[in-house]
Amino acid sequence: MAAQLDDAVGKAAPQTGKGDVPPAGRDGGSRPGGRGGLRALSRRAPRSPAGRTPARRTPRSPARRTPYLLLLPALLATTVFLGWPMVRNLLLSFQNLNMKELIQHLTDWRGVGNYQEILGSEQFWRVTLRTLVFTAVNVVLIMVLGVLIGLLLARLGKKMRLTLSLALVLAWAMPVIAATTVFQWLFDSRYGVVNWLLDTAGWHAMAHYDWVGTQLSTFSVITVLIVWQSLPFVALNLYAATTTIPRELYEAARMDGAGTWKVFTSVTFPFLKPFFLATTFLEIIWVFKAFPQIFAINQGGPDRLTETLPIYAFTEGVGNLHFGMGAAISLLTIVVLLAMTAYYLRLTLRQERQEENEL
Repeated sequence: MAAQLDDAVGKAAPQTGKGDVPPAGRDGGSRPGGRGGLRALSRRAPRSPAGRTPARRTPRSPARRTPYLLLLPALLATTVFLGWPMVRNLLLSFQNLNMKELIQHLTDWRGVGNYQEILGSEQFWRVTLRTLVFTAVNVVLIMVLGVLIGLLLARLGKKMRLTLSLALVLAWAMPVIAATTVFQWLFDSRYGVVNWLLDTAGWHAMAHYDWVGTQLSTFSVITVLIVWQSLPFVALNLYAATTTIPRELYEAARMDGAGTWKVFTSVTFPFLKPFFLATTFLEIIWVFKAFPQIFAINQGGPDRLTETLPIYAFTEGVGNLHFGMGAAISLLTIVVLLAMTAYYLRLTLRQERQEENEL
């Protein structure tokens, strides 16, 4: 009886393999515990490689498209008012367009002839070098004097700061042509205030000095005018930037015995380095393309010795009625500005990488 019960229990109990795992059937998939069953389970419940179920892709929300929609009007305006004139100017630079072609509505394509003539001219390279030197001198003076005035604003009392700020704003708000006209009166050879002051001070040879008679003196007047117009921008922006520097840094530097120059080089300049880069770049562009000041003072004279690239393009294009040549010079001027822009962007990216490495 006991033997029969044991046989019945053995037939009813499931057969297990090694480690109490049910053995697979002959086909490998007839039993739930076999390999076929594992394959079926794996097909029913797929998993991602990381062991997690893949996340569903959500549609892009309208809020992400809002910035692009807000930029669209500005992009369209830039395309219409800047892009299309640039295309027209590019087409003109490949044409031989003089007064004859302009009156008769003729189109005389010259190809790259205008560019070959300009690049092969010594006058173009002299003007380019003169423009670069003129820009460098003005930018250095603007940045040095502007930084000094900005630091002075940070140290003045409330009333004196307000007075100096008001004077800077008034100088900045004066229209370019109006300021140029005032400087023409100031440096007039017969009735100018500058000559009268120099004569009164004992320099009698300057009583009737012609400030626009030589290249150096003309550039001196133009430089004083441009620097005077640019100082408010640098000074006011620098003062506003210094207000963002924590006072604790200055106190710590003074407690360590740092003087004025050391405080500037160790606290102010490192903290405002992005400001200096951006402001210097904007001043380079502004001085490089300066046109009304130079043209109104002496129209690039005497003997075209104070012509910069914008004046040179206007003189060749409108003055000598070589419109295709003037268009080519203006595009080459843009190329020079783009080269300087690329150098600025390179410096900016390098600074960002240095800041990331420091962090």
